[in-house]
Amino acid sequence: MRIFFATIMLLTSVWSYGQETLVTRDLETWSSLNLKYKINKKWTVALQGQLRLENNSSEVNQYFGQLDLEYSPFKHFEFGGAIRYIKNNDNTGNVQGYENHFRYHLDGQYKHKLSDFSFKYRVRYQNKNELNINNEAKQYFRFKAAVDYNIKKWKLDPELSGELFRSVGAESENQLDGYRLTLGTSFKVHKSAKMGVYYRFDKELNTTYPKATNIIGVKYTYNLN
Repeated sequence: MRIFFATIMLLTSVWSYGQETLVTRDLETWSSLNLKYKINKKWTVALQGQLRLENNSSEVNQYFGQLDLEYSPFKHFEFGGAIRYIKNNDNTGNVQGYENHFRYHLDGQYKHKLSDFSFKYRVRYQNKNELNINNEAKQYFRFKAAVDYNIKKWKLDPELSGELFRSVGAESENQLDGYRLTLGTSFKVHKSAKMGVYYRFDKELNTTYPKATNIIGVKYTYNLN
């Protein structure tokens, strides 16, 4: 709990610090379809497709396919990784069109319960690069804390999370590049299917024209077991 609330306080301080800069604002819509299959008690595989719209949700920003693998060796710990193929819409500059990107990430997560609260803490290493272009990959460490509250006799349990993005690598400034706040919930629509909805605020930092993005997301997950 101390880690979670310290993260929220840090995000609030960072948000206040960045208010004097010129900010570009946008409203995006993210929608995703997920298929999950639990191989056994320790291993789970998932396939995800997602579409993201930008410019007040009027244009395609990107769409991608992702393959995830999760491993849970102990009760409270999870490790995972994923690969993602991205079609990114470059709609600025002289040369425009869809670019091909590849991304992978590695995760470590700890989770536990306290009364009606469920807590999760995750560290992620992320590496993303544009294909067929000889440039330095964008690398990040991402630190996330989330809390879920179980409301008795109520299906829409809320979840609040905060996440920090820190750039790493030879070509980066090794600095805090952004943060993300998310408030959402999920509910069953079928014995094997779950629908999630969320609001997310995403803010860039330490750049001349930072972008502040409001995001409305919908996530449908179907369990194949």
